[in-house]
Amino acid sequence: MKIGDVAAAMVAYNAGDARRVNHLMKVYGFAKTIGEQEGLDARTQEILEIAALTHDIGIRNSERKYGSCSGEHQQQEGPPEARQLLTSLGSEESVIERVCWLIAHHHTYTDIQGMDYQILVEADFLVNAYEDEMDEDAIRTVRDKLFRTKSGIELMNLLYF
Repeated sequence: MKIGDVAAAMVAYNAGDARRVNHLMKVYGFAKTIGEQEGLDARTQEILEIAALTHDIGIRNSERKYGSCSGEHQQQEGPPEARQLLTSLGSEESVIERVCWLIAHHHTYTDIQGMDYQILVEADFLVNAYEDEMDEDAIRTVRDKLFRTKSGIELMNLLYF
């Protein structure tokens, strides 16, 4: 399976929703950049990139079932959708397991374990800060409390300060 196959599948999954497609592609770009700059091994980098592309896959079902796309609902609804998509693409079970775990935790900011998890959170915030028009104080607070990678902090500073 190639990362491009996951990207294409996610564009198809979100057909007609350019905002969501743009979001996932931006998160993917930042995650890829940070992961490479931080020197992740090839397998962790692959898992990170797949997770970045699929991290919000639970939004559509969350909105349909609950009328809300809250982080909690996304974390609940995302893994089954991701499992189905990644299985159809022939992904390895161990990769699917980790990606689903990351999706189930990507809005949980306590006890972040693993560089793939840390970088996914950072990449999502780099994009959300812009898309949600966060003010400078809020961005600074997120950076200081959540960001741990040198590359993520540098990107945050270059983009917003």
